[in-house]
Amino acid sequence: MQLSEKLLQLRKKKGLSQREVAEAAGITRRAYIGYEAEGKHPKARSTYENLAFVLGCDLEFLLDENAQFVIKASDQYGLRGKQQAEQLVEQLSGLFASGELSDADKDAVMISLQRAYFISKEINKKYTPKKYKKSADSEDAAD
Repeated sequence: MQLSEKLLQLRKKKGLSQREVAEAAGITRRAYIGYEAEGKHPKARSTYENLAFVLGCDLEFLLDENAQFVIKASDQYGLRGKQQAEQLVEQLSGLFASGELSDADKDAVMISLQRAYFISKEINKKYTPKKYKKSADSEDAAD
């Protein structure tokens, strides 16, 4: 089930309007409509948390594997890691658009590529020049 379907289902179950959910979550109505009707995703974890609170569900229910991957990359590698993860998800979504793979096969490919992403990030840490290592370490500590 996509995020948009989850949001619609939960909102209707609570008997709330789009405007009410948006105001309670601290986002614009336009942003909420993007999530519910246009298939867009929040960029900040706090938005997911606010929506989960307002709609009375567990945060994990709203997060799909792609969102969890992007958040994990952001937590571990900061803004650059987040941007790389988002780019990877976008490119993979294009690969899956043909509809020739089953959902189980798509999940398996995505999980394998996510693992490869994190392994490559760890391996590449040793190639970071010394002058950047301290700023990268302090950046990780700040996140």
